[in-house]
Amino acid sequence: MSFPSDIKLAMRQCILNVLWPKDDILSFFGSNSCTKADINALGDYKALSRSAIVDAMFTHLSQKPDEGLGQFRAMLQTLVTWTHFDEYYFDRLQKLDRVHAQNAITHLKQLQEIRDHKLQELRKERERRESENRTAKSTLPDLQKQFISLLQGEQTGSKRGYALERILHELARVSSLEVTEAFRERGEQIDGAIKYDGEHYLIEAKWQEKAAANESVYQFAGKVEGKMYGRGLFISIHGFSEQVVNSLIAGKAIKTVFIDGADLILVLEGLLTFTQMLDCKIKAAQTRGLIYVDAMSGRAKL
Repeated sequence: MSFPSDIKLAMRQCILNVLWPKDDILSFFGSNSCTKADINALGDYKALSRSAIVDAMFTHLSQKPDEGLGQFRAMLQTLVTWTHFDEYYFDRLQKLDRVHAQNAITHLKQLQEIRDHKLQELRKERERRESENRTAKSTLPDLQKQFISLLQGEQTGSKRGYALERILHELARVSSLEVTEAFRERGEQIDGAIKYDGEHYLIEAKWQEKAAANESVYQFAGKVEGKMYGRGLFISIHGFSEQVVNSLIAGKAIKTVFIDGADLILVLEGLLTFTQMLDCKIKAAQTRGLIYVDAMSGRAKL
């Protein structure tokens, strides 16, 4: 998030209106989280004008990976609460004008108030979207009907896969879980994610005519492996072969659990909640190293 350019401009005017010596300007930067490396980046600041020093520092901070957000925020807070007007430069030498300085500070305060209001509105909008991501638009009976229609062949191919994704997302919302819609990142297609028990789980949903093959499972395991504390839920309607299960856990850290169509039916028929089904699966993986178990009993399916 870039620091607003209009506030930067107003901050520039404030600095030039409240500080006169170049050394004081550098001290101001130093006391607002600018490092020695930031100061050194200015080079021979004595050869620069006062305004050029401020411009050079602002440009330098804006080009950093974090865009100098911390430093700009610290400077803003310092300037809007500024009360020191050095009599030597304001009154005795009259290098600075007190009215101009106070007007510059007042203008900056007004811009800050506008910015804070916008941030508050953005925060409310984000909270509204997060609430929507936890609010189901369908009931459990609705989702059960949709799933049965897919089993009956109402849709085929990729359309059936997308429909399965939507059912999974809505099942999570019925249990008030946070859902991330499907997305693509650096060429990887992710079928979405859910947040359960404080952890984010990537989702891979497959509706194939046979048990999930090694290739698709390995590809998803690679996607999970590439994420910080990555975890995954691989859903294959027609289950998994013993070869796939054994190959995924042999000598590897377990980060993915398997869910099949029978597990989903238990949830859709109300015999288990979505979170109860997940808890059973995850508990088996964490305590017994089993990634494919019956959601009711917790026993290994293969």
